[in-house]
Amino acid sequence: MGLIYGYDIYLRPRNVAGALANLAELAPPTRGVPPLELTLPGGDRLVLPFTSHFKSEPVDCSTSSTLELDTSIMFGVDDAVREYGEPRGHEAEEDGRVGIGYVYLTIRFESLLHPRYASMEFWAATSAMSRMFARSARVREVFIGLTAASGGVCCLFDTGDGGPEQVCWLNGETTQEMVSGPRFPDLRALVATWSDPVQ
Repeated sequence: MGLIYGYDIYLRPRNVAGALANLAELAPPTRGVPPLELTLPGGDRLVLPFTSHFKSEPVDCSTSSTLELDTSIMFGVDDAVREYGEPRGHEAEEDGRVGIGYVYLTIRFESLLHPRYASMEFWAATSAMSRMFARSARVREVFIGLTAASGGVCCLFDTGDGGPEQVCWLNGETTQEMVSGPRFPDLRALVATWSDPVQ
């Protein structure tokens, strides 16, 4: 089995619709898939430039606990993005960004770490993409920016192998703390720093 690295964003459930709208703004402008109609718990409706299980049929999550999306995301170019993208024919757009996909996304409307927070778990499709996720400052900037724009409380870089996660964003500030480090000996200590969300 290959590497499966990812970024996990934790946010209040009421912010999921806004986060998905922000994510849609990061999609490549020329992506040739039909729009995906989506209904979220609570009734919010969105149209997204992504697929779900590689299909574009409408998805109703009003009674679901999770949502799976197949996304493509625009990232700024640095050495890691260039080394990943050029051999695969990913060319920069006029604004200098490159569209990378698929980046898989699992949304849990009740996250595994705190049931009153939702999570958006982005994970790389291949080992090569995972290495890009680990090395690229531009990729990290996109996920931190999405967390900040969406009112997220936390963004973690997760190697998916049981190793310690790195905290990239916490309660409005960028950081580079490790879970299992002195400040956060475990995930419970990290979650304890999040405010209890008002439903």
